[in-house]
Amino acid sequence: MTVLLGGCGTTGSSGVTLRLVAADYGDSAANSSKKYWDGVVEAYEAQHSGVKVEVSVYSWNDVDAKVKEMVAAEKAPDMAQIGAYADYAAAGKLYPASDLLSIRTQADLLSQLADAGQWNHTQYGIPFAASTRVLFYNKTLFAKAGITPPTTWDQLASDAQALKDKTGVKYPFALPLGPEEAQAETMQWLLSGAAAGTGGNGYTDDVGTYTIDSAQNVDTFTWLKDDLVDKGLTGPVAPGRLNRADAFAAFADGQVGMLNGHPTLIQQAEKKGVQFGMVPMPGRTGTARAAMGVTDWMMAFKQNGHAQQISDFLNFVYAEKNVLAFSRDYGLLPVTGSASTAMSASDAAPDKALHPFLDQLPTSELYPVGKTSWAAVAAAVKQNIGQAVAPGGDPSGVLTRLQATATAADSSAAG
Repeated sequence: MTVLLGGCGTTGSSGVTLRLVAADYGDSAANSSKKYWDGVVEAYEAQHSGVKVEVSVYSWNDVDAKVKEMVAAEKAPDMAQIGAYADYAAAGKLYPASDLLSIRTQADLLSQLADAGQWNHTQYGIPFAASTRVLFYNKTLFAKAGITPPTTWDQLASDAQALKDKTGVKYPFALPLGPEEAQAETMQWLLSGAAAGTGGNGYTDDVGTYTIDSAQNVDTFTWLKDDLVDKGLTGPVAPGRLNRADAFAAFADGQVGMLNGHPTLIQQAEKKGVQFGMVPMPGRTGTARAAMGVTDWMMAFKQNGHAQQISDFLNFVYAEKNVLAFSRDYGLLPVTGSASTAMSASDAAPDKALHPFLDQLPTSELYPVGKTSWAAVAAAVKQNIGQAVAPGGDPSGVLTRLQATATAADSSAAG
């Protein structure tokens, strides 16, 4: 891998070692994130005499727990690139982003991602990588069924019925509400329901109060149960037992007509030779009001000091060419305006494939990651939301119970 890097001169400091714990975005040793970080660190250290950077890369299964363990042992790393920041911000352990990033770097961060990095109106989480969701569809099956990609919920249900009747595909519409990532599929549907003012705004309202059991959200899940699941259009595995990874694998095997997917599905499907298309997620009467966005976070711990050295390193990391290199290596979206503009203007293969996702990023909505209660709420959604569309299930009752869980978690966090 070639990493093109830009930076500034030496810091003038000496004898400082920065420690970064980072997540691994690769799926093998050959494309481990360690290769990316090794290139960045080598170039940085060449320009910053006396400063060393040690990077430890862990799988996503382990990295958040590893950082939590280090912090609990009062051996916090200088920086962590992981999935959540709010608990550490609330505990007073992090530097504000404004103490670390230059004005130029701060201004380059995409505003809705930077805003999601705020806890108590101060930004502590620095977005590192992003993705959105689009509707993937199997072109071969669609041609066989004589249908076109849907733009509304009614069309989606009609297409799913046609796929079932005319192709016999195993999953006309794959609805992964299993515990692996049910909180993502759920949020995408809550957002898509808002197109006609009949769905929710995600998990919270505009001021951050949980509204999981709103009438709009209940209506959204009632539609899913009545118009897709109960009509046998979501396949032989109950949505509550279907995980995202299994749904993606089934799509790559040609067993799925449609599903919501993120950029990693592109390579997975291409490797199996599936002919697929991508369109924005349909809404009740038109394109969904917003797509779901996801971002991972960089943060810096105060325990060891080193604010100046951390600042220099992070401004180096967020240079346009570095952000682009990482995004291209792992099929993710840039978190800065400069890199996003460059990717949008490029018709090269790795960039062009991401354009449908990139187009949605400016108006995407993220999980309420600034709430310290979100981890507990997400866990409850993962375990329980599938019951809302199960045979004999009660969408209103399930969402009401999840709302109670969220309210209690919020109160506990505030206390």
